[in-house]
Amino acid sequence: QVELVESGGGLVQAGGSLRLSCAASGRTFSSYQMGWFRQAPGKEREFVAHITSGSRTYYADSVKGRFTISRDNAKSTVNLQMNSLKPEDTASYYCAATLKTYVRLSRDDYDYWGQGTQVTVSS
Repeated sequence: QVELVESGGGLVQAGGSLRLSCAASGRTFSSYQMGWFRQAPGKEREFVAHITSGSRTYYADSVKGRFTISRDNAKSTVNLQMNSLKPEDTASYYCAATLKTYVRLSRDDYDYWGQGTQVTVSS
């Protein structure tokens, strides 16, 4: 069991940057694969980025080159650095975790979710 709490969302102008953080409870954080998803109003929750327990990273094409996911196992946190933000990045951003060995980067693969943090990018 792990509890996830996101922080760092806010309002930013297009071209700006934000850093999201996700704090996890529990003593086995290093074993979890971690992901970030986002959901805009009226749209389905979509994959943004993923980091394995070994720190291998994966990104959605829409954020590749602009977003960077990282983890700090000592602090039980996973971060999402978002640069060159666009209005279409506006959404609620969710942290997710799983102990599954094989993850298809689908929201169905993740067992634990945070409550989300809002990111709004103005044009």
